[in-house]
Amino acid sequence: MEKGRRAQYFVAAAVSLAAVVAGATQAWSTPVIPKFHNNETNIAITDNEISWVAALASPGYMAGSMATRIVSDKFGRRSAVLGSALPILIGTTVILTTASARCLYVTRYLWGFGTGMIGTVSSMYLAEIADKEIRGKLTASIRFMLSFGSFIIMSIGPFISYNAISYIFLGLPICYFVACSFIPETPYFYLKEGKVNAARASLKRLSGDRDEKAIEDRLSAMRLDVKKEMHRSGSAKEMFTGKRYRKALIIATGLKVTQIMAGPIAIQQYFGRIVQESKTNVDISIVLITFGAVKFIVGIISSVIVDKVGRRPLLIYSYLGSSIALSVVGAYFLIQPTSSPYYTYIPFIGIILSSVVSILGYEPMNFVVSAEIFPLNVKSVAMTFLNILGGLLNFLCVKGYQPMKNVAGLTGVFWFYATFAFIGCVFSFLMVPETNGKSLREIQIQLQGHLYDETYDENSHNVIDNEAEGTELKKLKQDDT
Repeated sequence: MEKGRRAQYFVAAAVSLAAVVAGATQAWSTPVIPKFHNNETNIAITDNEISWVAALASPGYMAGSMATRIVSDKFGRRSAVLGSALPILIGTTVILTTASARCLYVTRYLWGFGTGMIGTVSSMYLAEIADKEIRGKLTASIRFMLSFGSFIIMSIGPFISYNAISYIFLGLPICYFVACSFIPETPYFYLKEGKVNAARASLKRLSGDRDEKAIEDRLSAMRLDVKKEMHRSGSAKEMFTGKRYRKALIIATGLKVTQIMAGPIAIQQYFGRIVQESKTNVDISIVLITFGAVKFIVGIISSVIVDKVGRRPLLIYSYLGSSIALSVVGAYFLIQPTSSPYYTYIPFIGIILSSVVSILGYEPMNFVVSAEIFPLNVKSVAMTFLNILGGLLNFLCVKGYQPMKNVAGLTGVFWFYATFAFIGCVFSFLMVPETNGKSLREIQIQLQGHLYDETYDENSHNVIDNEAEGTELKKLKQDDT
């Protein structure tokens, strides 16, 4: 651990605890759906109601994302992280005190709300506090901690009761709330609010740099960037109509669509049931533990290689690998070979391989790239939009799993996912630039081109180009002294 960046790693670890909770809520249905089918709960529930239970986290996710846009811009990124614990605790209370399908709907919605807050603010927070050399690593840590949360639930879920699983969600949110109580607000948010001294203190704490001149140079450069970016509106209208955001919006939207529609979340939700239907001889508890363990271990590897390999290659090859693996699983359910019992392992192996490459590549890279490519003035609204879009698509993908399976069988389901994974591969090759090793400012210059070289003053209708930056930077330093 680099000594000067120790604070950044500790802060990222605290925020990652929130991701553990998010991963646990996402994986809750994986061991629970088989329990419903085996009548191991005191809840009478149909397949259609199960599909609603699995899917209703997505509307909650969208609502949580919209709430985070307001909270993170008005009260700060740190407040949004802390606030995300409340709906998860309320949802857990509901599931522990009632026993009906409708109450499960409420719980899943509230858990989705909290997860939406975590998903929106965590990558934004880490992108704003991390040095460019480790930004990808820290942001990707969110994804592997999501996998760790899933691993916890999938490992112990088959061996404990339905109620015992729910009790876990009382302790986890409290743990990350306490840990995140000690994290600082981001310097960028303080500068956006005009709190220069608070931003300076936050930057010192995060950087571990004792060189006052180096701190002031970084702070002045950050102030200039914030001034330039916040000169424009941060509204949704600005983001959707501004030419300077168009490329970032297309990239982020394309990655989000292909990530969700490639099916990783839907497959995880129904994984236990898929294994049951593949008629494999392996005990389902072993299957779930293996699935969770592989996702967690690969998530750790992903966080290590993200800043070494680069974003673009990981996106391209992970989408391609996932497409191939999912196509093979679909082919198995089409042919249903019976000449050897070993063939029944094909779905399990194919899904594991698909998960490995997706966690190594496109799942964390979507979070990393999206957090990097939007300027500060529209970052929160952009992340909110992407999470609302993701929630809507995930709802359609998860809720549509059972109807699509009824119509096209598991072959159609997996070939549908494989098609979108392949589209993601082509899209990443054609559209996504490499952002590894670049500062947030350099990324904006790369994406906006000449549009970044000018700042439009809506009051005076003057254009300030970058030739004046040196003078502006000096002026900011003089104001401080």
